[in-house]
Amino acid sequence: MSKGVVYVAAGEAYLDLAEQSVRSLKAENPDIEVDIFTDMPNPSRVFDRVHPIPPGVTPKLASLPHSRFERTLYLDCDTLIIAPFGDLFDLLDRFELAVSHDVRRTSALIREGCDHATPYAFPQMNCGVLLYRRSAATQQFLADWQTRYARAGRKRDQVTFRDLLWESDLRFYVLPPEFNLRRVTVLDAWEPLDARPTIVHSHRLLQHLRGNPERLNDLAGILAAERVALAEEWQAVPGCATVAPGENPALRFHVAEAAAAGQAGVVPLRPADSTGFEIAAEAVRDFIRNGIARPSDVAAAAAPAAHPVPLARAAATRAAARPTDD
Repeated sequence: MSKGVVYVAAGEAYLDLAEQSVRSLKAENPDIEVDIFTDMPNPSRVFDRVHPIPPGVTPKLASLPHSRFERTLYLDCDTLIIAPFGDLFDLLDRFELAVSHDVRRTSALIREGCDHATPYAFPQMNCGVLLYRRSAATQQFLADWQTRYARAGRKRDQVTFRDLLWESDLRFYVLPPEFNLRRVTVLDAWEPLDARPTIVHSHRLLQHLRGNPERLNDLAGILAAERVALAEEWQAVPGCATVAPGENPALRFHVAEAAAAGQAGVVPLRPADSTGFEIAAEAVRDFIRNGIARPSDVAAAAAPAAHPVPLARAAATRAAARPTDD
């Protein structure tokens, strides 16, 4: 029974990231075989085999069906492996595919669908870490993914992936977050025996390709940057930077959702008595419970006229803090 890891790297910059990732992988998992599909010559010898990228709708989607392994772990290039995989591949004894939920699940980006408007509790998956077993069912799923992606005309492949999962009878499992660690700041919240962090998957690892002069290549640097970004994101939502004494800490998540929903509207500042803040949160809760208002209506209703703040400022700050392919 063969198992192994697959990367796909189109272009020199992504090959460089893949080589960084595979070195971290081999340090923790020296016996596992690793292949790469790439259009670049002379990849590092740390890869066990090198394959050309097949023709297809995207390099990734075209390559996935061609893994030589019976059990494949696909990894995006912006990953670091910080622990042994252990018995991860044993999931495929029971399931044909495993993948993690995406983050930022109340955002329009991650709520986006194509053929289906799925429930909030069935969000997009982050397909940058994908474990799958070779079978007739998974090969058909991967073929359908390419077809659906080409038809949909969306840039992000996660939209059509969720649609297909929603329709499919494929046996799949949702990986716990330590196998696709997007929000590394959860490390500040987890207690000693909560998890075994294994795969870091962070856009910070490719920020140097997006205009940031600093290249990050370890978890300590990523965590420091994400702590700053987290504080800035909350600061960008008026009234949400801090939790007032005695206040429900969950309220600001509802306010932030209302703010993001009202792209053409306003968001509330917290008045001295917190009334406006609580109105915003309650408006979102009513929307979740009853589903009778549009998200934009929620945002408008949540914004006290005496405290209007243009949403554009908050949205711009959020966009600068995190790229849109999160």
